[in-house]
Amino acid sequence: MKVTPSQLVQLLCAFVPKRLPVLITGRPGIGKSDIVDQAAKATAHNLLISHPVVEDPTDSKGLPFPSPDGSVARFLPFGDLERALNATSPLLWFLDDFGQASPAVQAAKMQLLLARRIGEHVLPDCVTFVAATNRRNDNAGVTGILDPVISRFATVVELEPTIVDWTDWAVANNVPPALVAFLRFRPDLLSVQKTSRDIENSPSPRSWGFVAQTMGVVPKELELISYAGAVGEAAAGELMSFLGIYRELPSPDAILLSPDTASIPETPAALYAVSTALAAHSTEGNFDRVLTYNDRLIDAGHREFAAVLARDAVRRTPELQNTHAFIRAQGGPLGQIIRGQ
Repeated sequence: MKVTPSQLVQLLCAFVPKRLPVLITGRPGIGKSDIVDQAAKATAHNLLISHPVVEDPTDSKGLPFPSPDGSVARFLPFGDLERALNATSPLLWFLDDFGQASPAVQAAKMQLLLARRIGEHVLPDCVTFVAATNRRNDNAGVTGILDPVISRFATVVELEPTIVDWTDWAVANNVPPALVAFLRFRPDLLSVQKTSRDIENSPSPRSWGFVAQTMGVVPKELELISYAGAVGEAAAGELMSFLGIYRELPSPDAILLSPDTASIPETPAALYAVSTALAAHSTEGNFDRVLTYNDRLIDAGHREFAAVLARDAVRRTPELQNTHAFIRAQGGPLGQIIRGQ
């Protein structure tokens, strides 16, 4: 069953407190680990991240240690197992890249996942399991997960990234407006299934995150090289074309100097660029001017872009909802758009 990032967060927040284990599948770089971290924080759980792919089966059982007289031996827990067994507050034990682990390591987790014990050691009630894996067709070294292991999870879901969830995250994390505007314009490039085994990157939420980190850092003459190394040449070429449009548009400051007369773009690419940039520049001091320009977008028939501008601005700076300009706008066409009327 496919889920969006926002649905997965809700699902984990419901399952984790009830100690119900969840298995998440999906292509590489789409945010599985970040969402688990978000859910751990939302449910007030400490997060323990394990990588079974680098484990041996003994890691899940402990090391045998003889008694002083050598007559008997016990398995002594160590590492992540020891931390989980000694947990006294809510702990989310995250098994990352689980599908890359050997069958022996996967089998060693079965008793922990279902019986919540290993040998004589019993997990405390405050520990919950979540696991994540790429799919077999993702060229990620996944050979599969044993069926008896899969059946020990309360539910198995496949994460599918969406442009709505990604832009919500991007706006909240101050991703450069130019990149947000581009991916709104070309949402099909947010996550692209890699079809070759060549040593190159493909577009994914993770790789676009690397692009965001390098924007404004690399000199312009190296932008294409840098971006192509992160998301591939085709996607990087489209981004560079979009940036050419973005950089030729009037600056947000220039628009806000004359919001009653500033030009309104005609092409979707330019409209995405302007609305996203204005949202990023919105403050309590200039929001009345932003909304003046936004009203003109509505009058020009660009209701979708007016909604993008208003929602992004409020998402970035929630205090804008309390401004007189925004309260007044709620009674007009913008309020109808936001309410979906």
